[in-house]
Amino acid sequence: MDGRRRRFEQAQPFQLTDESPVYVISVAAQLSGLHPQTLRQYDRLGLVSPDRTAGRGRRYSARDIELLRQVQQLSQDEGINLAGIKRIIELENQVAALKARIAELQGAVEGAAMAMQQREAAVHASYRRDLVPYQDVQQTSALVVWRPRRDTER
Repeated sequence: MDGRRRRFEQAQPFQLTDESPVYVISVAAQLSGLHPQTLRQYDRLGLVSPDRTAGRGRRYSARDIELLRQVQQLSQDEGINLAGIKRIIELENQVAALKARIAELQGAVEGAAMAMQQREAAVHASYRRDLVPYQDVQQTSALVVWRPRRDTER
């Protein structure tokens, strides 16, 4: 099961998102400006893979429609073949996953830094307050005379 389906299943009931599979193939074809047979071909090639109903019917999300438009634009305006478009989509998905992982790791680093600061503050709070830091005494011109103790037993 892909991540998109898991996100949809975890969403609240009746809550529509860009990932909600709601459009049948004929509506998706109209919204994207493509022929339904083109959508089927893109699905077979793995370019745009819509969710499926229990009866195996295709259901497209708003994100799928946007992806169909992007595939059409890359193919017609940029002259990129379908294999190249598939690779572009894979790389874009990989970049998105890496960005999400970076954000997750940054959150973990920030959490660890905050925990470290809290532990450091707890250590400082536990210091004894009756200890006074040593301060270096300035040298004076005082003279100290040392006289050895006389040993009277010799």
